[in-house]
Amino acid sequence: MIQGMAKKRILIVEDDPSVRTLLEKALALDYEIESVADGVAAVRRISQPPAADVILCDIMLPGVDGFEVARRAKASSHWSNVPIVFLTARTTPKDVILGIQAGARHYLTKPFKIQEVLDKLARITRG
Repeated sequence: MIQGMAKKRILIVEDDPSVRTLLEKALALDYEIESVADGVAAVRRISQPPAADVILCDIMLPGVDGFEVARRAKASSHWSNVPIVFLTARTTPKDVILGIQAGARHYLTKPFKIQEVLDKLARITRG
């Protein structure tokens, strides 16, 4: 990170504690991290400002799924321009289409390589 520049903010929406912890630790050096463990908490968070710079979101979540989280983020005045990256075990072409229709900019599948996530986030937050 360049000295004096504020860190970009990532909202992680992931119900698996081990995956959430891995993402938090891997991203913490370069990003300010906020994380929630389910879709209900994500919906609550996106109803409030300020927005993060990127939402990294699972699809299969307790309470409210990631598709609905994305739709609500895109409908929010504070979050509508925030890029959404799905990180999910749902890999069918139909799931990818549903993810893009819900508002995701990118769709990464599990299992994942952490470097792939870091590279994708770096490209998104640079622009």
